Amino acid sequence: MTQHYQSVGESRLERGRRALAEIDGQAGEKVVASLADIAPDFATYLIEFPFGDIYNRPGLDLRAREIATIAALTAMGNAAPQLKVHIEAGLNVGLSRDEIIEIIMQMAVYAGFPAALNGLFAAKEVFAPRSATKQERAA
Repeated sequence: MTQHYQSVGESRLERGRRALAEIDGQAGEKVVASLADIAPDFATYLIEFPFGDIYNRPGLDLRAREIATIAALTAMGNAAPQLKVHIEAGLNVGLSRDEIIEIIMQMAVYAGFPAALNGLFAAKEVFAPRSATKQERAA
């Protein structure tokens, strides 16, 4: 996957929207849209800082950033909605299901079995519609 860097004249918001679309796709757009009626400024911050600034930094590619994000959200143990979005993002940037499962299982060592179990169940929910779509195409 591509690494994002600022184009001349591109704002943080524009850069963030571009990164959000590539990384999180529709799941990210749904999160932003869900904030429109309660905290539109927060939606802007969400686009500008993590996606416009952090995800565009040199040093790590998008795949590595999603590995770190999936691990962190799993370890937190209380961020299942965000974890699901980033499991989708991991798939979008080239992580395999097996890699995502291994990342989550690794967190059992550092965050405990309950956090890893919650992460695995979140992954199962994300993988299910994709499995159904593959089965429909195969039929």
